[in-house]
Amino acid sequence: MGIRAVKMRRAVFLDRDGVLNRAIIRGGDLFPPQTVAELEILPGVLEACNILREAGFLLIVVTNQPDVSRGSTTKEMVEEINNVVRSRLPLDDIRVCYHDDRDQCACRKPAPGLLLEAAKEWGIDLKESFMVGDRWKDVEAGKGAGCRTVLTEAPGTSGRRSSPDHSSESLHSAADWIVRQVPQGTREDR
Repeated sequence: MGIRAVKMRRAVFLDRDGVLNRAIIRGGDLFPPQTVAELEILPGVLEACNILREAGFLLIVVTNQPDVSRGSTTKEMVEEINNVVRSRLPLDDIRVCYHDDRDQCACRKPAPGLLLEAAKEWGIDLKESFMVGDRWKDVEAGKGAGCRTVLTEAPGTSGRRSSPDHSSESLHSAADWIVRQVPQGTREDR
């Protein structure tokens, strides 16, 4: 009796705030929406998600939400916002790190823990997958997991820079680039 090879899946890991939805600018810094009323899905995001799904990618959100650890929002509010995002976009999963840097956990980006956990659960081939984010921590998490990376240049992003495989002005243009990276004839249904 032979061992049957399991076909690994491809995924696009997506940061939430600044990639899927508009980040809120307060005092010159970017913050996640604090309420559902503040949540605004960015233009072109639904179309980008559909392009990626049609190309056979799983869509998995990986997001740092340290404001829970810091006490400025609740886990319930983050989950409520995630549920609305999930209802508006064709996502397969949303993974959240609620820790702050001082917690030194394995799941807070730039650590690759959220991606590695999802890969194990979903049977994802990380070498054939992508991480799309608007900050250096997203790029480093993707690299740490073994994915190709895309940095979207969002308004208000600054500071430390990483070297992504590709830079893009939006998720839509990132999706177009990602789909071009998949050799013709290897796209399949998820």
